[in-house]
Amino acid sequence: MNTLVYNKNYRRTVNKAEIPSCNIMGVNVAAINMEWLLNYLNNNISDLSGDYICVSNVHTTVTAYEDEEYRKVQNGGILAIPDGGPLSSVGQKRGFKSMKRTTGPSLMEEIFKISAAKGYRHYFYGSTDETLEKLYSALTETYPGIQIAGMYSPPFRPMTDDEDKAIGERINETDPDFVWVGLGAPKQEKWMAAHQGRVKGLMVGVGAGFDYHAGNIERAPEWMQKSNLEWVYRLLQDPKRLFGRYWHTNTRFIWNAVVRGK
Repeated sequence: MNTLVYNKNYRRTVNKAEIPSCNIMGVNVAAINMEWLLNYLNNNISDLSGDYICVSNVHTTVTAYEDEEYRKVQNGGILAIPDGGPLSSVGQKRGFKSMKRTTGPSLMEEIFKISAAKGYRHYFYGSTDETLEKLYSALTETYPGIQIAGMYSPPFRPMTDDEDKAIGERINETDPDFVWVGLGAPKQEKWMAAHQGRVKGLMVGVGAGFDYHAGNIERAPEWMQKSNLEWVYRLLQDPKRLFGRYWHTNTRFIWNAVVRGK
């Protein structure tokens, strides 16, 4: 496995210390809610170009707890938002009463709603060509006036240095405000960290967010989302892939974050 190379020359122009955070199993999860996040992004989007946001849940937090390199990636961006309900619940119990679940698909939706008025430009990196085509159709129909600067489905193999440089230049030529990255964890977070300061726009790793907005998969009913049960709904949709992951990560999260207070 290749060792991740961080861009040590990147210097952010906004003060990360102003963002409230709760350390959960070594990950500095932003102790925020959607209203706070939208205000922050709208006020600082031009200064966040080249930085990245991790959409953190139980799976990514446990993975970071067990993998120091990935923990650096989770903590290396401007924000690690609480996508998983258990993260916000732990944060609230630790005194961050306004901390609420802030999911990647919901963030995408809220940003898409205001994009035409704000003039935001979007680049989508990840998934398959078929899903990107469906995503383009769905977004242009649902959000009239949205500016889709570009889309790219990378190959399912390691890219060469020349290929990686070319796609970086391709993204930068489109001058996006948001670069939505849908590679799945932990691949998408590592990609963003490796391109920090090298890609224009704010990178946001949204996992299955492309599939949700393309209509490939459905989100859980709102009552399940509010009850922190969306993971159950996803498990029922894809039990073969998710059962082993959830058993491993959920039990370790409960033991370390809830019982031991890590």
